[in-house]
Amino acid sequence: MTRAATAHPAASALALRPDPSHIPRRTPGHAPRHFLTPSNDRAHLRVPAPNGYSHAQATTGQERVITGNRQTDWAFADAYVAEDDALRWARDRAREAGLRSVSPGAGAALRLLAATVDAKAVAEIGTGTGVSGIHLLNGMRPDGVLTTVDTEPEHQQSARQAFRAAGFASNRARFIPGRALDVLPRLADAGYDLVFCDGDRQEFPDYLAESLRLLRPGGLVVFEGVFAHGRTVDSAPQPAEVLRLRELLRTVRESPDLLPSLLPVGDGLLCAVKR
Repeated sequence: MTRAATAHPAASALALRPDPSHIPRRTPGHAPRHFLTPSNDRAHLRVPAPNGYSHAQATTGQERVITGNRQTDWAFADAYVAEDDALRWARDRAREAGLRSVSPGAGAALRLLAATVDAKAVAEIGTGTGVSGIHLLNGMRPDGVLTTVDTEPEHQQSARQAFRAAGFASNRARFIPGRALDVLPRLADAGYDLVFCDGDRQEFPDYLAESLRLLRPGGLVVFEGVFAHGRTVDSAPQPAEVLRLRELLRTVRESPDLLPSLLPVGDGLLCAVKR
């Protein structure tokens, strides 16, 4: 939803990138920086930059500060829901193929979201080797069907094996090879309860438009990887992929047709309900 022009200065311009004076920059391949919290009863607490941000307020009442080690919290949350042999097999195949897959915590969130909307029809952009698909199927109704799209048929073959190993009948998944932007226009309007986007990040804004057409009212669209390993909020110059992610985040937040939330699991899950 659009914010008023009189919002806090940190909300100006993009509003997705907090004031870089308060957020330590994370550069891939470099050791994490540190910073000191403002003067208060926890003054000069020095903590690693990637460990996250608390909900505690700084002395100004406006700045968010790091107040403790969040890395342990996040690691615990990510491993909270155990994964079975089929998921581990699918992860191994993804690793061998050089593919990124959703983290265990993000997968558990997908399962929860699919169950929350009582999903019978789910569209997935980016089959991979089936990691996210297994989580989605675990949350869907027993008669639900996952329609999953990927440009690589051999990856989809691995996903088929993973789904079978996880105990899902072959009619629970429909595999469509091809580019998402070529396949999605062929899918039915308002025919899906959830659309999960884990394909080419530069195409994410285009996926959003197609997802809104595919979703029924009350349906849910989910984008994975929107943090881009911290680059989305990094003030340094970024590649086109990150700029497109920022465009997506801004569009989703400001759309009157969506109720959004950004979940800090895995590499970031952007979720939005279609009104």
